[in-house]
Amino acid sequence: MLWADAKKARRIKANMWNHNVKFHQLSYREMEHLRQFRRDITKCFFLGIVSIPPFANYLVFLLMYLFPRQLLVKHFWTPKQQTDFLDIYHALRKQSHPEILCYLEKIIPLISDVGLQWHMTELCTKIQRGTHPAIHDILALRECFSNHPLGMNQLPAFQMKALSRAMLLTPYLPSLLLRHRLKAHTTVIHQLDKALAKLGIAQLTAQEVKSACYLRGLNSTHIAEERCRTWLGEWLQISCSLKEAELSLLLHNVVLLSTNYIGTRR
Repeated sequence: MLWADAKKARRIKANMWNHNVKFHQLSYREMEHLRQFRRDITKCFFLGIVSIPPFANYLVFLLMYLFPRQLLVKHFWTPKQQTDFLDIYHALRKQSHPEILCYLEKIIPLISDVGLQWHMTELCTKIQRGTHPAIHDILALRECFSNHPLGMNQLPAFQMKALSRAMLLTPYLPSLLLRHRLKAHTTVIHQLDKALAKLGIAQLTAQEVKSACYLRGLNSTHIAEERCRTWLGEWLQISCSLKEAELSLLLHNVVLLSTNYIGTRR
């Protein structure tokens, strides 16, 4: 299966090279395939390095047996492992949600516009009370996330670390690299969203819908398919309304839109 993925990724890259096609110009499924393959190949690369010394292959097999979640790609997980491991990963990223929301509350006095202060207060209050925010509640704050104090270039190191954990990215990097990686990761998701909006959610299989929701912060493993499609539709409405300068809002939306969605509080 991984070999087939590698061949498909090679064909997509060859087509990009031959026809001078950029990543954001690919179809949704091609973009998603390349994104996932890059993550999978990173795990394989680590195992390849470890197995270089003589007889180290025995150690590799032992490590894969002891740490399947960390070292094996999804192709080699059993159905039960896939559910359990996704729950574990979501529990890890959910630990950062209170920290992220707490920072949003703290910066309210720093917002110059009184109306935007009110909107931010209302949004934080709703989420704290367990209410799922409406699309207009989030989009009303887009100006706050395009410049000070919540623009991508203004975020402090501790908030970037918390957001990295929420995106299942390592937080153990210097601030400069954290910011660059968050920008790159959010940009890819934004490009995927535009391609998905063009394709249409109705064209996705049930598994593709659940995978898309999980990538964007929702623990879709225990939520009905139709609920996932509804949530993904809300996400796309927000994402496709944002400009590049407002992508910090899309990054925070991983927390804002997923925390209180029906069926997520387990």
